[in-house]
Amino acid sequence: MPPSEIDLIRARLAAHPRRADLAARRERIDDLGAGYVLPPDVVVEPVSAHGVPAEWTRTPAASGGRVVLFLHGGGYVSGSLTSHRHMIAQAGREAEARTLALDYRLAPEHPFPAALEDALAGYRFLLDANVAPTQIALAGESAGGGLALATVLSLREAGLPLPGCLWLSSPWTDLALIGASMEAKAAVDPLLSRTYLTELANLYLDGADARDPLVSPIYADLTGVPPMLIQVGSAETLLDDSIRLAAAAGAVDVSVRLAIWPHMIHAWHLFYQEVADGRRSLAEAGAFIRAHLDGA
Repeated sequence: MPPSEIDLIRARLAAHPRRADLAARRERIDDLGAGYVLPPDVVVEPVSAHGVPAEWTRTPAASGGRVVLFLHGGGYVSGSLTSHRHMIAQAGREAEARTLALDYRLAPEHPFPAALEDALAGYRFLLDANVAPTQIALAGESAGGGLALATVLSLREAGLPLPGCLWLSSPWTDLALIGASMEAKAAVDPLLSRTYLTELANLYLDGADARDPLVSPIYADLTGVPPMLIQVGSAETLLDDSIRLAAAAGAVDVSVRLAIWPHMIHAWHLFYQEVADGRRSLAEAGAFIRAHLDGA
C-alpha cells in the first residue's frame, strides 16, 4: 500500500528535524509556509492594528462584513505572518470572509502577557473600524488557539462585546501539560513532545502560573463563551487539550463542536495543499463560521 498523504508529510518532517537554536526554529517554520504559493487571486495588505503588525488577506469569495481574526501557532516562540499566510488565505476563502492575521510578540523576548495584549489590541482595532463583533470569528491554531480563547476570556472580564464564534485548530489550552495524550500519543506525534512543550511553556510563562486561565484557558470558567468549533487530529499529544476543553465548555452550556480528524497530526491544516483532509477541515471551519456569523 502506498503511503498516505499525511504519511508523506510525516516523512518530510522527519527528514528535516527541528534545530536546536531558536532563530533556526523560527526560520524553519517560516520556510515551511513560504514553500506554498499563494493563489493569484489572494490580495494581501499590510496594516498596523493599533500598533501590532498585521495583514489583511482577501479573496474574491469575501462578502459582507465577515472577518476572521487569526492568531498563528508556533508555541508562543515562533510562527509569523509568513508561516501561516497560505492557510489563513484558504480559511478566509472557505469562510467567505476577510482575514486579519496578527504578528503578535513572541517569547522569550516578550513573555506572557505580551501576546495576549497584542491579540486584544487587534480585536479592538476591528471594533474601532466599525466591524460588528457578531461578524468576527476569532480563530487560532495551536498556541494561537489557546490565545484566542484567552482573548475571549479577557474581553468578557472587561465587559467588551464578544466575537460571533471561535474556531480553534489543534489548540494548546493547558500549559501544565497534564493531559493523558501527552504520553498516549507520544509515539505518533511527529511535532510535539512533552519535553519540547515544557521548554516552550517555560519560555512563555517566565515565572507565571501555568494554570492561570489566561495562560491555560482549560482552567477557566467558560460560561458565556461564544459558540466554538474545535478541530484536532487523533495523532496529537495535544488531543486531550481539545477533548477536555469541549467537555468543560459543554458543561456550562457553551455551544461546542469537537471534530477529531482520524490519523491527522498537529496543525495538519498547514499542509492543506497536499493533504485532502487539510482542505476538508478548512472547508468545515469555513462552513461553521458562515453559519454562525450569518445567523447573528
